Amino acid sequence: MNSSALSLLWMFAIIILVLVLAYASTRLLANRGGVMQPGRHIQILEQQLLGRDQKLALAQVGGRWFLLGATPSGISLVAEFTAEEAASWQTEIQEEKPSFWEAFSQIMQEKGRR
Repeated sequence: MNSSALSLLWMFAIIILVLVLAYASTRLLANRGGVMQPGRHIQILEQQLLGRDQKLALAQVGGRWFLLGATPSGISLVAEFTAEEAASWQTEIQEEKPSFWEAFSQIMQEKGRR
């Protein structure tokens, strides 16, 4: 095998490796961020960064929902929501996020239309 074919094969293997690692890392991050896990009593449904080391977190404990503010100095309760208030937006939070391949396919389709 000549060096150009070997170089092309090596580059192809690197591209495949990068795609596999990107897919694995997005799956790992998706599982950590806001996905409800069965069997747990406390669930962080969503988080929003406000600034450096400051964020809001929406937590569900049993049938109660809490909006928490987190800073380096501590965590404080911002608001508590009733079941009726939470029911209106809870389904939006639990919508399934697209997988890496679905998002990648959608981006490629959009680029193909241009």
